[in-house]
Amino acid sequence: MRAFFLFILPFLILNNTGIRAQWTVRPPHVKGKVIGIVDGDTYDILLEGNIKERIRMEGIDAPERGMPFYQKAKKYLSSLCFGKIISLEVHSTDKDGRKIAFSYLDDGRELSHEMIKAGYAWHFKKYNQDADLARLESEARVQRVGLWVDKNPMPPWVNRSLHRKGISTKGMFDLRKDRQ
Repeated sequence: MRAFFLFILPFLILNNTGIRAQWTVRPPHVKGKVIGIVDGDTYDILLEGNIKERIRMEGIDAPERGMPFYQKAKKYLSSLCFGKIISLEVHSTDKDGRKIAFSYLDDGRELSHEMIKAGYAWHFKKYNQDADLARLESEARVQRVGLWVDKNPMPPWVNRSLHRKGISTKGMFDLRKDRQ
């Protein structure tokens, strides 16, 4: 019985601290320094050989320019990673040439998960089925953190769709200082 307890203890500790083992056990493929923050889900990284890449964070969609919480999401991402060396787990390349990747800090935290946990991004379920991201979004909604202080915030993909149809969203948002 004691051997079983010692075997299961590390798993209990991981679950009670909110750390998901799968966030940190995947081997990162590339390391680089974050040199620019584009918005709440995109940043620029400088790789070995002075190669600059634009990274679109896997599994999330953050507010677009002109939407509530755009600036807060961008600032939060910057506070997490700007000027730091991070590890990338690249999954694909999008139509704009951006690498789609999970991004890991030295302490093992993954940036997409951190953005959703703080309430500064949606889980982009259309392109990602990560159960942890879905759970973190649900928790952020319940806790009403970040953009979830609004009852029904407009997702960025809806905003982009309206713009493609020629519909302006300029007057649709409450852009008081606390929501930018």
